[in-house]
This record gives sequence, C-alpha cells and structure tokens, in this order.
Amino acid sequence: MNKDARYLLTLLAVCVLFGSCRKDVDEDTPRSSDDLDTELLQILESASNGAGPGYFKLPASNAYSEIPQDPENPLTSSKVELGKFLFHETGIGKNPRLFTSAEQYSCASCHHAGAGFQAGIAQGIGEGGTGFGFAGEGRTVHPEYFDHPIWKDSVDVQPIRSPSALNVAFQKNMLWNGQFGATGVNEGTDRLWTAGTPLAFNHLGFEGVETQAIAAQEVHRQLVDQDFCTEYSGYMTLFENAFGEVPESVDELRIYSGLAIAAYERTLLANEAPFQKWLSGAYGAMSDAEKRGAMIFFGKAECATCHTGPALNSMEFHAYGMNDLFMQGGVIGAAPTSPENLGRAAFSKDPADLFKFKVPQLYNLREARLLGHGASFSSIREVVEYKNEGIPQNPMVDAGHIAPEFTPLFLTQQEVDDLVAFLENGLNDPHLERYVPAELPSGMCFPNADAQSMIDHGCSE
Repeated sequence: MNKDARYLLTLLAVCVLFGSCRKDVDEDTPRSSDDLDTELLQILESASNGAGPGYFKLPASNAYSEIPQDPENPLTSSKVELGKFLFHETGIGKNPRLFTSAEQYSCASCHHAGAGFQAGIAQGIGEGGTGFGFAGEGRTVHPEYFDHPIWKDSVDVQPIRSPSALNVAFQKNMLWNGQFGATGVNEGTDRLWTAGTPLAFNHLGFEGVETQAIAAQEVHRQLVDQDFCTEYSGYMTLFENAFGEVPESVDELRIYSGLAIAAYERTLLANEAPFQKWLSGAYGAMSDAEKRGAMIFFGKAECATCHTGPALNSMEFHAYGMNDLFMQGGVIGAAPTSPENLGRAAFSKDPADLFKFKVPQLYNLREARLLGHGASFSSIREVVEYKNEGIPQNPMVDAGHIAPEFTPLFLTQQEVDDLVAFLENGLNDPHLERYVPAELPSGMCFPNADAQSMIDHGCSE
C-alpha cells in the first residue's frame, strides 16, 4: 500500500471515529440513527458554546445541591414535602369572594400535572370554577356565580394564560412579564414595587419563584393560619419539620407557606423526557425523527438562541406578535385595555419593552393544549408553523415592536414535521404524576373539591 493510500485510510478512520468529516450529500440521503447521534452531539457542542451536551441536562429532582435555588430558601426534603401538600391543598382556599367556593380550589387548579403543570384550558379558574374533566379541560365557571351582580370580579381568573410551573427552578423572575422577584432582571426596579399591590412582595428580597408563591396566596384568596394547622394537625408537624416552628402571625405563615411551595416547585423537573434520557447516553430514547428535529431546533432554526439551558428557556423578553387572551372566545376579565397585553412594559413602564413576553420553557407543552401568552395556538405544530412563516398575528402590535429575529425560518415540510416530533415527544416527560401526592393531610379532594370536580376525580371527602 502506497503512502497516499495509507493517508486516505487514516483520514477516513478519523472521520468515522469522531464524525468530524461532513460530506456534501443530498439532504434526502437517509442517515443512520448512529450518524444522527453523532451529528446532534456536534450541534449541541456548538449550541452550548463549547459547554457540551450536559449544558442542557436537568438535574434529578432530589439532587437538591444541583437544583438552582434561592440562597435565602435552601431546599430540604421536609420543606419540599410540605410544599407538595400545600400546592395541592384545597383546604387553604379559605378567602373566596363567594362562600360557594370555600375550600374548593388550590394552586394545582391552574397548574396540574395532567396539563404539564399548566391549566389545560385558555384561562385557568381558581375560585368560582367547577369541574375538571380528564386533564383540566372540563373546568368552567360555577353556575351560582352568574347570579351574583359582580360575578366577573368574583371568579378568580387572569387576563393572560397561566404559565407553567414546570422547570421554574431555571427562572429568576416569574410571570410572562417577569414582575416577581427582587433579583435577576428586576435588580434596581425597587421604585416599581408599589405598596398595596402584589409587587410589594418583591421587597421581601426573594427570587421570583418564592415571591410569586408568597404573593399568590393573597392574589388567589388562599389562607394558611393557625386554625388551619390546628384543624389538620398533620400540617403542624410538617411546618415544624420544615421550619422548626409554626408562626402565629398570618403574614409570617404566608411567607413560610410560600417558601415551602417554592421549594416544591423547584423540584418539578421534566428529567424523564426522552431528550433528557438521550443526554444521559440512552440514545435509543429518541426516534430518528425526534433526533432530526433536535438538530433543526439547535441548528438551522436557531431556536436555542433564546430557548437554551436545561429548561430550554431564558430570562429574555421578545415580541413575536402573538394574539392576546381577550381575542379568544369565552374568557372573563380580559380586555383590549388589560395591562397584561403590554408584556414586560406593563411592569417596567419602558416603551422599549412593549409587547415583549418572557421566553417560556418548552417541556410537556403537548398536554397544555393551548399555547402562547394569549392561548392563541391549539398545538405545537401551529406554533412551529407560525414561527416558520414569521408573520405576526396580532394587529395591535405594530411592526416597529416586533423582534428582529422573528423572520421566516424557511423550513421544509419534513423539517417542520421533525421539529414538531422533537417538541411534542422528545421533550415530553410522561411521568409527571410522580410529583402529585397520593392524598392530603386534610383528606380533601384535589386539585379541586367542588361537587363536579369530585365526581371527575373519583374522590370523596
């Protein structure tokens, strides 16, 4: 064998071993699953700026030292256990506008496992709701509320779609406009934390997950007090295990409860999704279509420019011109004048932030059923096609505010199909029920305890 032949054979061996030689081949040429694995690993290396595929890996839910957390609220197993119960506890729904809904709703009314810790409907309903269906899709306004002169103010709904509680450990600031949290992008915004509003809870100094969990109890008419802990004595022990004491003050108990709920929420990680298993070396966990879709996501479509890190999200805000919630039929309290329609600007008061919404996490969107801050998409495919076309749908958002990166992606139909496969299946953790308690210390039905929901859940008090 001559010298040139030996050189070519050596070069070929290196290419095969490291996947470093990219041949100019027809895009329609089938690639083996092994080839797809090799190419995806290379793409992830680039998309992570050299950090490697592990940059996108979620920690185990009990690996507390690896989960991002507020230094003022360190994770402990006892705190997470308490939070898990309180998050689902209908017994703390003690401050309703109408007694009809007393002790019938919980945090999980709008953030439950069956919908990827979203509501499963366009507008989540806390107080004033009835029914649940299979995965939240059957929840509607309780008939008795229609007879009340201010029923629209009594029903606990928001003029924007309820965001996911999944993977929130990777968010410094919470809500679509990022208003909750004293740190991260909200550092230096103290002047905006208006007294007498939920924003005032930012003055406690916690990160967004903790701040929202504390504020939400007041916003959503929940109450944890000494009477509750006495009535359901199991909670007295749970509070003592988590914090060493049970404060007498309602305000202090609200903070303790919020810290426990936030600790639990930080463990809600979609770490059993096929892509996460693939990142751990189980290359058979994803289909070839999902692998090709991941290559499109992290490569040609450049989705990872914004959707990055373990949760495939970021603390950035962008205007993609999606429709607002008031534009959907059958919603309550959402209007063209709702401040929430303004995005980050509703909080920052900066015109440059108009119509910019936070980049959301991307796991378990299939179960959410409605997507976008205004629930204007009914499937992941619709969102992919919207971004592929790059044409804003909201006439209220003028072209000058649309993000410059919102342009046509020029994906082929096959590429769209593969990208959808990755988002729908590769990022879908099928075992989120592992985060749901078997029962509550109160023994009450959850996530809702109205008569119809109890029938839907197949439970009784």
